[in-house]
Order: sequence, then C-alpha cells, then structure tokens
Amino acid sequence: MTRTSTDPPAARASGPLIPVLAFVGIVVSVMQTLLIPVLKDLPHLLGTRPDNATWVITSTLLAGAVAMPIMGRLGDLHGKRRMLVLSLAVMVVGALVSALTSDLYVMIAGRALQGFVMSGVPLGLGLMRDLLPRERLGLGMALMSSSMGIGSSLALPAAALVAQHADWHALFYGSASLGVLCIALTLLAIPESPARAQGAFDVRGAVGLSAGLVLFLLPITKGGDWGWASGTTLGMFAAAAVVLVLWGVMELRLRTPLVNLRTTARPAALFTNLASIMVGASFLVVSLVLPQLLQLPTSTGYGLGQSMVVAGLCMTPLGLTMLLTAPIYARLSAALSPKAALILGMVIIAFGYGAGLGLMSAPWQSLVITATLGVGIGLAYSSLPALIAGAAPASEAGSANALNTLMRMIGSSVASAVIGMVLAGNAHQVNGVTVPTLHGFRVSFLIATGTMVIGLLPALFLPRVRKSWDDRAFSPRCGSARMARSPSKRSGSV
Repeated sequence: MTRTSTDPPAARASGPLIPVLAFVGIVVSVMQTLLIPVLKDLPHLLGTRPDNATWVITSTLLAGAVAMPIMGRLGDLHGKRRMLVLSLAVMVVGALVSALTSDLYVMIAGRALQGFVMSGVPLGLGLMRDLLPRERLGLGMALMSSSMGIGSSLALPAAALVAQHADWHALFYGSASLGVLCIALTLLAIPESPARAQGAFDVRGAVGLSAGLVLFLLPITKGGDWGWASGTTLGMFAAAAVVLVLWGVMELRLRTPLVNLRTTARPAALFTNLASIMVGASFLVVSLVLPQLLQLPTSTGYGLGQSMVVAGLCMTPLGLTMLLTAPIYARLSAALSPKAALILGMVIIAFGYGAGLGLMSAPWQSLVITATLGVGIGLAYSSLPALIAGAAPASEAGSANALNTLMRMIGSSVASAVIGMVLAGNAHQVNGVTVPTLHGFRVSFLIATGTMVIGLLPALFLPRVRKSWDDRAFSPRCGSARMARSPSKRSGSV
C-alpha cells in the first residue's frame, strides 16, 4: 500500500532545506568538474596512454547515467532522502578510493563510484516537491536545478588552484570531505519525504535501461578514439537502438515500470525533455571553448595567454549569474509561466552565443559572454523542474526528474563529441603543438546558436504548466498516484 502523510509541507520541511539541497547540487557539479584542470596531465599522472586515461572521465559519465533512473525510482519507492544519503555515501567511498591510488584501473573504479552522486539532483528536486509549500517551491527548484552550473563554474578555478599548488590527490580528499558534510547536513536538516509509489522495483527494466544507456553513451564519448565510422562505434549504436526499443516494449507492459513511458510521452514531459537535451548541450559548449581560447598562447595570433587559474576565474560569471537568476525566475514564472521562462532563457542563450562570435579577442569579452549565457542557462535550467512537476505525478517525481536530468546529460555528451570533432577538424600546428583554430572556436559557437534555435521548437509547443503542481489533475487511468498533501486523515503502511 502507499504510505502517506497529512502534515502540510511547510510543517514537514525545515528552514534550511533549500540551501542544503542547493549545496548538494553544487557538490555534485564539483565532483563532475574535479579533474578538468589536470585532464591533459592524466596520462602522465596515471602512467598510461591518453586514450586509456579518458576512461577516468567516461566511467563517471556512464555510472551517473545508469544511477540516475535507478536511484530516482528507488527514491520514489523507499524514500528520496534515504537514496540521497546512499548516493552521497557511495561518492565518498569512490573519492577515497581515488585519493589513495595512482593505478589506472583502481582510479576508474573510484571515479565510477563517484558518478552515483549525479542522482543527487533529481532526488533533491523530488524532495523539494514533496516537502516545500507552493510559495517556496519555485525558488527552491530553480536554485537546485541551477546549482550544477553554479558549482561547475565556481569549482573550476578552485580545482585549478589546488592542482597547481598541491598534489592532485588532494582534489579527491576535498570532494570526500564535501560529501561527508552533505550527508551530515541532509540527516540534520532534511526530513524524509512521506510520498511513496506503489509496486516493486523493476529489476529487468533497470538492467535493460542500463545496458541501453551504456551502449549509447559509450560510443559517443569514445567515438573520437575508435573512429566514428568504425565497426565498434556503429555496432554499439545499433545495439543501443535494439536494446532500448525492446526495453520500451517491456516497460509498456508492466504495471509498475522503472520509467512510466506513458507519462513521458505526454506533450508536457516529451517536449520538456527534448528541450532539456538542447539546454544541456548549450551549457557544455562554452565550458569547452572559452577555457581553451583563454589559455592558448598569444603566439597563435588569437590565443589570450591566460593561466589555468585566470581562465577558471573568467568562467565564474557563468555560475554567479545563474545563481542570481534563480529568484528572477521565480517571479517571472509566477507572473507568466515556466514555459515563458524557458523560451526567454533559450533566446538569451542563442543571443549570447551569436554575440560571442565577435567577442573572442580579449579576456574581458569572455566575462561578457559567460555572464550573458549564465542568465539564459539559469532561466532555462530553473524552468525545467517546474515543467516536469506539471507533467508527472508526485509518486513518479524522483524517476521523472532523473529522466530529465539524464536528458541534459545526453545533450552535454553529444555536444562534447560534436565540439571535439569540430575543434579537431579545425586544428593546426603552432610551435610543434596541435591547437584548435579561431575558425573552429567560432564554428562551435555557431553550432550552439543553431542548437538553441532548434531547441525553441519543442519549447514553443509546450502546454502551459499548472502553477499548483497538484497531482489531483492526473487521471487514475494514467497510472498515477495521488500525493498526500491534503489535511485529511493520515494513512499508514501495510
């Protein structure tokens, strides 16, 4: 039976809930950007070839992609706070494993364990939806959703500073400490959500989706090394298509699937997830292009000759403006709608990348680009949880938010592969070193602009979301469960 509670959300949620969960999101993004400052040195640090060293990054991505839908569904069934603490604990273990080794295979295992914490953001969004009163829900979700971008931008210069002046293993000790702090704050400040989904965990669905995601994401991340037209790359893409189609057929036949595809197919959820892919891609392009442009030597004729730390600092407006945009989004969404906020955000992103085509000749221009993009990405990221909340019942909040976060990750992964190909295909030799050309950087920004224009199409077709996020609007015929938010009698578990 579904276990429910009658206490109003304001009574169940403690005051620090929003800042604590936003901090968790920042820590998640810190973990993802942890190795960016030492990325080019990883082969030397691990005593391996460059193509082998990339598995340290790839393993985190794959583990996160697999963990998000699984942990989201487990959170719906057994408690979102419980699964949040578990994912943080796994991350701490992985960070300690990585901190104590320089062996490639052990490092890959440790980084894979750290990838589990990516499920922290959708679980946190689900907790907010279950526990916060409506008047605080918009701001809370906006801060939580934007926190990944905020953390990435702010962590980059800090990680670069540590990498330059200390042993690189200190990065992992630092992330483990942040994880322990998150666990303590979560246990102290966040009550468990009383909302529970019905049914059992779909083990076969979890295995099928995990296999399909690995088969899809692995060639995206390794296609540059294997060759995009190689039998391995094309074979894995084909296998991913077959596995995911068979998985979808199986899920549609189950009463309690891992992912409710009928809910996902509704226009509100479908168009939101399609737009999320484009928004996820937009965030990564600037993170790939500007740091390289800033650090290239001036002898190239277009490089800006900045240090690793200064390049990281030039990226901080991206996170700061995302942070400042969250309260603006809350007011804009209340006055208009999350759909309007998403569309405005995507228009600003397209404008930022378009203007950036002519702003690549001085470090201060990078500040203008990142600040503009931060506003647009902040609005877009902030609107996505509200749109998902209006498209899925509370009993599916964890898995619905996990799927949406996964769509952003897929967008980022595809963008990474595409921009990598563009920069590699537009490179030349400078003092015996192969570096991207200015034309390659501009083509990358042009692709990002076009991506936003394409992303506007599903955003324009979104239905207007309900401002109340009230599950009573969901029909029982759609397989949803009512959320226990009424002040009526409390029902226990059987």
